[in-house]
Amino acid sequence: MPAVPQSHGWSELWKKEDYWAIWMGLGVVLAALIFFYAGSSIKPIAVAPPTWVDFSTVSQHFAVEWTWYFGLYFLFVALFTISSVAMGYKVKEYIVGFTLLFLISTVILVVGSWKVAIDYNLEPPLLALLLGMIVSNTFKLPKWLDTTFRTEFYVKTGIVLLGATLPFTLIIQAGPVAFLQATIVAVATFLTIFFAATRLFGLDRRFGATLAAGGSICGVSACIALGGAVKAKKEHVSIGISLVVIWAIIMIIVLPLAAKAMGMPPGIAGAWIGTSEFADAAGFAAAAAIGDEAAIRSFTLVKVVGRDIWVGLWSLIMAIIACTVWERSCSTDRGEKVNVMEIWWRFPKFVIGFFLASLIMTFVAIQFSPVEFKKVLTPEVIGPIKTLRTWTFVFTFLSIGFTTRFRELTAFGWKPLAAFTLGVAVNVPLGYILSVLIFGNYWAKI
Repeated sequence: MPAVPQSHGWSELWKKEDYWAIWMGLGVVLAALIFFYAGSSIKPIAVAPPTWVDFSTVSQHFAVEWTWYFGLYFLFVALFTISSVAMGYKVKEYIVGFTLLFLISTVILVVGSWKVAIDYNLEPPLLALLLGMIVSNTFKLPKWLDTTFRTEFYVKTGIVLLGATLPFTLIIQAGPVAFLQATIVAVATFLTIFFAATRLFGLDRRFGATLAAGGSICGVSACIALGGAVKAKKEHVSIGISLVVIWAIIMIIVLPLAAKAMGMPPGIAGAWIGTSEFADAAGFAAAAAIGDEAAIRSFTLVKVVGRDIWVGLWSLIMAIIACTVWERSCSTDRGEKVNVMEIWWRFPKFVIGFFLASLIMTFVAIQFSPVEFKKVLTPEVIGPIKTLRTWTFVFTFLSIGFTTRFRELTAFGWKPLAAFTLGVAVNVPLGYILSVLIFGNYWAKI
């Protein structure tokens, strides 16, 4: 995994995943509103299988709606292909790979809509992850398919769409609690992993900082951003990403089961997952497995609003430490200074899209009474956006599964794993204490 590029400019607006996630996510939101105010809706193209007991229900559904599935496919393939070309990916490889991804996603959504699957909380994202891991660890997939398995891109687009379903007033209200809880957990986890890696196991400080970032801030993105900020080795960034993936997958299964076994209300369970999970995509899957929108809302507030937006500041701080303390190469007498713009360069831009989508939908919502909002705006605008969001998250988890190979994940030795696991041992119980015992009354009402 390459370190974060050090060159920045206007070309980022069409060459970076974060910006494309914003353009596409906000484009969908604005299109939904334009159709709505024109007396129509994007609901027909935002199609998904219905809940079913007898498969004949599915057959009848596809007999009527098959043209809209083709329309949805062409919409997705157009948006993702145009953006992929702009970012330098090969068109033919992407289109073929995405076609397979879309077909498999359709099957997964059908299975996930089965009443039996719903009763056992086998949400489509979780089914996608399990299927992907089974396939990738049983068969050797062609390398060119990696062009399609764009985990970060799909999840960022989905999170921007998620913003349209979360009122900005809720974000403002939850802000102080989410920030405080996320900051406490992030600082404690970062220090635990860093000092365990460097003091207990003698790992390089840059390596320790990369591991700590992945376990405390925002998973894969943090490993890449902070690894680039401190000039960590390429293989150290890759190991950090691998450990994030291992523990993220474990937490997808463990956290929802534990939350349900302890009888946690959905809002509390989502907040606990938000402070305990390591990656946005995996955390969303775990929150979705709770089976309640409150869990998704509280997870998003803690993880996306509370933790992810710190990546720029943390990268800046660690870049300063690496330059002035570890390397002593950024002193003014050598003409080198740490650029304050580092905080902007490292900032996850898709979070801006999340906030903008929330602001836009909140502005629209205040023009309607609560009854009109529920009966008119929700089914015609917000509902279709949620459906499209679900599709993007299924793409995400299929991509995670298809790129997770257990043999590769166990090839990095025990010391990084031990350091990261000590962080987990602090992260999960501390998240429980904050989510349940200290802020439980607040999260229960989300």
